[in-house]
Amino acid sequence: MTTLLNYWHYFVFFILFLLYIGGMLTAFKQEKKKLILPMALSITLIFALLGIFSVVIVDKYTKVVKLYKLENKRLLSTEQIIYTGFVKNEGKHTIGEVTFEIKLVNKGHVTGNIKAGSFFAPSGFAEFFGGGAGVLYKPQTIVKEFVVAKNLKPGEVEQFRVYFDFPPYFRNVADFSKVRGH
Repeated sequence: MTTLLNYWHYFVFFILFLLYIGGMLTAFKQEKKKLILPMALSITLIFALLGIFSVVIVDKYTKVVKLYKLENKRLLSTEQIIYTGFVKNEGKHTIGEVTFEIKLVNKGHVTGNIKAGSFFAPSGFAEFFGGGAGVLYKPQTIVKEFVVAKNLKPGEVEQFRVYFDFPPYFRNVADFSKVRGH
């Protein structure tokens, strides 16, 4: 697998490293010796957080991936749903992994169209502290993530197919999909 970092990451890390060194030199030139350790720890923590945020920000602007021709098909015999489509790297840098996220929401929950039996609301002291006393919870929102491409070069398109179990108690389903590159 290629590296997850590109030259923009290294450039930002270099700038942050120079600023970190300058901050540490300033901390060690402190006249009050009691303040050297707290200043050094503060500077280290701040620049560690800046490093993490810089990776996220640089990824957002350099790793651009788009989703095309997304289709879904439900297999009633196996109670599964299949999503197929294409992902394309529209950025100028190689993307290490492309993640496809699908979120299924039971529309009865979203639109307020709730019929009796759609939700189970436990009541009573034992259910509150006991987790429902063995009654199964039926989530109304399901989020699944799949890695659909690896080492996607700039301009490259890759087809994918993912499938997972479809909740049988879902009725009218709204689906929300997105892709992101890492």
